[in-house]
Amino acid sequence: MSIENLRLAVLIDGDNAPRDCLKGIMEEIAIYGTPMIKRIYGDWASHGLSSWKTTLLENAVTPKQQFAYTTGKNATDSAMIIDAMDILYTGKADGFVLVSSDSDFTPLAIRLRESGMYVIGIGEEKTPKAFVQACDKFIRVEVIRDKYKKTAKPAAKKTAAAKKTAGAAKSADKPEKSPAKSAAKKPSLTAEVKPPVPEDIINLIADSVADLADDDGWIDMSNLGNLIIKKQPDFDPRTYGFGKLSNMLKNLPRFEVQVRETADPNVRPMYVRDVEA
Repeated sequence: MSIENLRLAVLIDGDNAPRDCLKGIMEEIAIYGTPMIKRIYGDWASHGLSSWKTTLLENAVTPKQQFAYTTGKNATDSAMIIDAMDILYTGKADGFVLVSSDSDFTPLAIRLRESGMYVIGIGEEKTPKAFVQACDKFIRVEVIRDKYKKTAKPAAKKTAAAKKTAGAAKSADKPEKSPAKSAAKKPSLTAEVKPPVPEDIINLIADSVADLADDDGWIDMSNLGNLIIKKQPDFDPRTYGFGKLSNMLKNLPRFEVQVRETADPNVRPMYVRDVEA
């Protein structure tokens, strides 16, 4: 089984995980497989964890309650480790994603790898080297946060610019139009009007191309489509007036689509690259 097709169990330490970029973390995880189990552990009766609520709902992550029985002892770690071993023995996962900056999970990562599991760690720069080395792959939260901000920033700028333009248009004096001119400018009801593809969607596609592109920058169209859906389940090119992802990309100047010939004339795979990369 390839890494991209792994069934992943995502276990998050609510006491030692960043809550400002959970969506970015889940998108990053989608590169490596499908998160079949998504759980976060903590004492949800504690006021300090209350800010997690909205982001957990948006990303379909299940909170697991663990009371702090003794002051100064982290019961969350124990609950997360026990759950990980239960999942391991059920055989429902091919790999684990441990989201924490706590070195206490080092033995767990080692044990899971000994059992043939592919282990991905996600934590902040401060994460002890022992935990980093215990994982097959470790991803810095700072890298994910920067990547997510770059994706979100253009959309925010576009929205602000649109509001500014709309405000200026409202304040401007408008000359009185005749009924004939108004009717001439009114679009035909039969004309096909495609809504513009938002900048954040274009950036999502560009990031996905970069994630799996070969040395020349090309990625198979089917692999690209699968990755985009993993990152954003509600993505649908029909939302923007295109029946297929390939048609959508052909109409976006940022991307180049190439149809390749094979020994079988009926098989003509399509590849995509980002011309701005």
